[in-house]
Amino acid sequence: MSAPASPPVAVHPHGFFLAPHGEVPGRVLPLRVASFHYFHHEPALWGPALDAFASLGFTIIDTYIPWGIHEISSGKYDFGSRKKRLDLRAFLREVAARGLYALVRPGPHINGELSFFGLPERVVWDAPCQARTPKGNPVVLPMLPLAFPVPSYASSAFHAEASQWLMAAAKEMADLTYPAGPIVAVQIDNEGALYFRDGPYDQDFHPDAVAAYRDFLRKRYATHEALRTAYEDENLDFSTMDPPRRFDGKALPRHLEWMEFQEDLLARAMGRFADALTRGGLTGIPTTHNFPLGEAASPLNAARIGDVVDLVALDYYHRANPEQHAMLARRTTELAAFSEARGRPAYGAEVGVGFPPFFPPLDEKDSEYTLLAALAYGLRGYNLYMAMDRDRWLGAPITKEGFLQPSAAFYRRLNEALERLAFHTLRRRVPVRLLVPRALRRLARASHAFGPLSPSAFHVMGRSVAESCFEEDLGLGPSSPSEDGASTSPVVLADAFLRRVAEALEIRGVPYAFSGGEGVLPSGVSADGDPRAATSDALVGASWVVVAAAHGLKPELVETLRTHAQQPGHRVTLGPTVPTLDGALRPLTTPFDGTGFSLVDLWDGSGAADAVADAIRAFHLPTFPVEGQAGFITVHETQDGEVRAIFAMNPYPEDRVIAFALPGVRALQDALAPTAESPPAPLEKTTGAFRIPVAARSVRLFSVVRDGAS
Repeated sequence: MSAPASPPVAVHPHGFFLAPHGEVPGRVLPLRVASFHYFHHEPALWGPALDAFASLGFTIIDTYIPWGIHEISSGKYDFGSRKKRLDLRAFLREVAARGLYALVRPGPHINGELSFFGLPERVVWDAPCQARTPKGNPVVLPMLPLAFPVPSYASSAFHAEASQWLMAAAKEMADLTYPAGPIVAVQIDNEGALYFRDGPYDQDFHPDAVAAYRDFLRKRYATHEALRTAYEDENLDFSTMDPPRRFDGKALPRHLEWMEFQEDLLARAMGRFADALTRGGLTGIPTTHNFPLGEAASPLNAARIGDVVDLVALDYYHRANPEQHAMLARRTTELAAFSEARGRPAYGAEVGVGFPPFFPPLDEKDSEYTLLAALAYGLRGYNLYMAMDRDRWLGAPITKEGFLQPSAAFYRRLNEALERLAFHTLRRRVPVRLLVPRALRRLARASHAFGPLSPSAFHVMGRSVAESCFEEDLGLGPSSPSEDGASTSPVVLADAFLRRVAEALEIRGVPYAFSGGEGVLPSGVSADGDPRAATSDALVGASWVVVAAAHGLKPELVETLRTHAQQPGHRVTLGPTVPTLDGALRPLTTPFDGTGFSLVDLWDGSGAADAVADAIRAFHLPTFPVEGQAGFITVHETQDGEVRAIFAMNPYPEDRVIAFALPGVRALQDALAPTAESPPAPLEKTTGAFRIPVAARSVRLFSVVRDGAS
């Protein structure tokens, strides 16, 4: 019997791999995507709009498919029989006719600035579908243009409704997947952070969620005796166990496992949505899911969602300023490290241009800076959201009538430059990782001190966990004394530790990435074809791993880190102290053995700097320091290590000159300069360094001219 054929479309490290007959040879489709929502526009405009996207170098069209707009009544849908602008199949045929591809997003939640986030009004007002507060009330999202009660990701009633819709949408599109049609991917749900009511005790206390929580504990502990021992309470019973309803600073393992349950709930919900699409016939194409801003403080866990969908992606809506630059760099480096470890392209599912009229505006500098900086820190594909103005959206590069705005020229030049550089095939080598264990993020969520304003909201504003969580040591005792000898939160200590290490790395110009997961990659073959033992996806490609280990680490993670540290040319450093507890903040059954690990003394002013200097010497780490720290640069190479592209970033409100050395490179060619008449002269080195003028709040992209090249 012959082996089954591979799917017609698969995720490749450089994009989507298209295999017309379900087998090689095929080709890689880079992820240069533009959002266009067919249901907002008359069909006569679809063709001109698609032509405009193609003229700017976009190859994939991203579109929502709104349940609430297509639904006539429960189980009955208008796909063009009544309103021509809802003819989804006709729209997809227009996409295919131009040699373009489609990424479809049928929800059930789509947001899209629609009332009820695209859900039918009858569903959001159906009590059995609604998420519940600790007091059993509906969970209301105070969202413009209309507040509404949000659905429960655990509700069987909601899943029954959603499955009916997803199966109908899948059936409508099933015969239009590649190669018979243009559809090359489908997104599962949208920004699944509990409809932005993601405070740790905001929700979900729906009866189905409580039942799922009890089942979660039953699978973990198996017997009542084990549960009672773990929680030190002889009265506990799986059938009556209730989740904590507010943070009281006590019984920390119970709170952390409630945080973990919420992560598990979302992953299982995404799996149920994906299964409904499969049952509707939408198969043979990759699935995706996008995380919103503030994802690190939400119950979205990339490792768990990445086990359910093929491609985990991020949304980007940032301003061009130093605070937002730091957040953008942290988010993107974490996504890139996670994606590359799993053989996936780092993808920006929504890179904002323009804004809805009821939100503060983002200007063109904000949009251009965000996209270029995200590419600089490792993004390999992006979706321009929105590429065309529509109802409740302003400032896109294409007007509602299909005319190109002056801002469209930037996106044409960028796509042309990305194509010339084969940017989707390049990599940013990042040999240093700053690892934030998931247990620490769960503790940060649980100990958030501003209940009405969720932890994610603080992250969106560019604030750290140190500014939003309770400052007490939570009964754990100090990880290390502060200057006045008082105890403080392990979350605050860990944040301060990583900040000091990151600052020391920035000063020396060492490329680093944040890592936030404990997802385990099984043994087998890596993305580049090499044999690989089981490891954490946070460690792949890292020579030096710095772990924020305030108080607790999972024993499994400790052993994975120890194995990594024992490999030649690798080091794992813990700080601000060694762990005494496990990932649920229970005492370790076996005391931590620090053999094989190194430590950084957070409280010694030179500790982080000395550790960085030693790692540079020990592992020959690449260094690209910027003179006077006037800005930021990143270097991108081919898979063979040849430098191909350089980004220079200035998030500050004044023009600056960014000076740095780059051995082996003779000159830099502006990759984004208009070339209609003649390209600008290359920038040459002066006194051994490049000195690049970069305007305020902007990014420059260069290709390189190597020493000896003509």
